[in-house]
Amino acid sequence: RQWPSYRCAAASPETTMALTLYTYPANYRAFKILIAAEYNGLDIEVPKFEMMKDNQSPEFLAMSPLGKVPVLKTPQGALFESNAIARYVARMRRDTELYGATFFESGQVDSWIDFCSHELELAATMWLYPVIGYMPYNAAATAKSKNDVTVALTTLENYLSDKTYLVGHKITLADITVASALVYPMKLLFSPEFRAPFPNVMRWFNTCVNQPQFTAVIGEVVLAAAETLPPNGTAVAAAAPAAAAAPAGKKGKGQAPTKGGGKGKPSPEEIAKMKAEAAERKKNAPPKEKKPDQPKKKKEKAAAPATAPAPKKEVHPLKALDNDAPSTMVGDVWKKVYSNCKGDYEGCMKEFWEMYDPAGWSIHTCRFKFNEENEQAFMTANATGGFVQRSGEIRKWLFGVMYVTGTEGTTPLEISGCYMIRGQDMEPLQVANDDTAVYHWNKVDTTTPEGKAHVAHMWCYDIEKWNSGEPIFLEGKAVNDVKQFK
Repeated sequence: RQWPSYRCAAASPETTMALTLYTYPANYRAFKILIAAEYNGLDIEVPKFEMMKDNQSPEFLAMSPLGKVPVLKTPQGALFESNAIARYVARMRRDTELYGATFFESGQVDSWIDFCSHELELAATMWLYPVIGYMPYNAAATAKSKNDVTVALTTLENYLSDKTYLVGHKITLADITVASALVYPMKLLFSPEFRAPFPNVMRWFNTCVNQPQFTAVIGEVVLAAAETLPPNGTAVAAAAPAAAAAPAGKKGKGQAPTKGGGKGKPSPEEIAKMKAEAAERKKNAPPKEKKPDQPKKKKEKAAAPATAPAPKKEVHPLKALDNDAPSTMVGDVWKKVYSNCKGDYEGCMKEFWEMYDPAGWSIHTCRFKFNEENEQAFMTANATGGFVQRSGEIRKWLFGVMYVTGTEGTTPLEISGCYMIRGQDMEPLQVANDDTAVYHWNKVDTTTPEGKAHVAHMWCYDIEKWNSGEPIFLEGKAVNDVKQFK
């Protein structure tokens, strides 16, 4: 969702300066900033912002050198990095004590902010990002992330056993920061079974997110009924925590017990007796038989093992196809024409059909098999982003456009697309990208005017309207997101 401006009637004159926060919708790193603003009665404007476009402008890079969000624009200049911005907002009013009531409590707040960044947030995002399509799924990495999250939550569980809040006796920026980092994991990752060992954490979390200042920013937090799995992943158990070392002075497994039941060292008398017994055994032992001298054998140098021939590098099937059956059409040439057409799609498609080689290439449409499961627009858009990312292995031989159509909460969210691939089927993409299996694929008959028109409709959207925020449509449905693969 696109955030509106956040205003609170309790704002004092010194907190009514013009503040603008640049971020994409539903960015969890912006939650803590906007929630702190709610507590402090600040007016923060959040304009519409598009990643990969607005964050690359010279004006934005002057505020955030790496092009990252969130960024807060103030009358004195710009601030970047979410924790720095949250601290700034929290400190703008001392009477709310968001940064602690004393100097020591301020240090405690900083401790929990750093804990969140290093121990909780990093591990949680490594678990979450494959689920929402930000990064490829890796079972070992997910198991490690789950274990790290478990360790962090156990730390919180133990600390909160006799406390309502993390610092002092009221909500501070420490609670806001840690709870904000847990919003998406609680909604998408933490199943009831996973949450069960952490009743203190759940009591504290529910207390925080049901405060009006939280709900004004993040809305209602519905806890996950089950763990959401990545598109091509399966449930992975967290690694078992390492066994604790045995305390000093206590006998552990594999440790020999001491004489006398392990109650201490042997007595001096027992030591003298053991020494005497050892000396007697040595005295009565038979003499060792001396072996006759053996002539020294000359060591023979072992023959060096034969070097195995280097394995022959396997040629990619599409590369082999280029070698065995060259096409008159070069995919990269078409991609340059498409990228440089500047909105002249009619001329662009005319040039495409003149260069298109139906014997060497084919065009297919795809439709997601489980569109009824698409509930959140940003997750659906991330799924298409993940699909595009995982198709990079055959980029030289693939081109396409993917869409998310529909409006969250109003009309169904549907994923569809149109791809051109070297060869006559989608098998190379199926090998490179497992997600291909969750789509229905249909080959387009490019010999008919209807087929050609459909390809043009799928590939040629009004990019100027899209970039300016005006609505565009595909097959009569409003476009929510669009991604090119080229």
